[in-house]
Amino acid sequence: MRLLLASVGRLKAGAERDLVARYIERARASGRALGFGDVQMVEIAESSARRAEDRMAEEGTALLAACPPGALLVALDPRGRNLSSEDLATRMGQERDNGRAAMCLLIGGADGLSDAVRSRAGLLLAFGAATFPHQLVRVMLAEQLYRGMTILAGHPYHRA
Repeated sequence: MRLLLASVGRLKAGAERDLVARYIERARASGRALGFGDVQMVEIAESSARRAEDRMAEEGTALLAACPPGALLVALDPRGRNLSSEDLATRMGQERDNGRAAMCLLIGGADGLSDAVRSRAGLLLAFGAATFPHQLVRVMLAEQLYRGMTILAGHPYHRA
């Protein structure tokens, strides 16, 4: 199963980009032995529309277009479910075992995700009630993908 982290906006060179790249590379390396395909990051350009609704709609269309057909869409949304790392890893393993070709994890822009994206998502995922900068959310999500791999592999990186 391929894993695709698609987000609105581009990370500039720096610590956040380096951390995301490091966790994605670790997830790729760990995932191969577990039956996961490539782990990729796709950056979607921010919309320049004037109204927030239009920006969310344009960005949502681009996010959905980045996801392969049949992918499980996991949208990060503050109204979503708070899953433990173990629960997310279990979901990743179940989707892989059920023959899912891809899981696409979506991070919206500054205005959030459109209703179209949220309604198509098979899982709305939250990282708690706090608001985090998009750059850090990308780092946290990439780390959770790597952590999920280590949980599924029984690796000691994850200590409950």
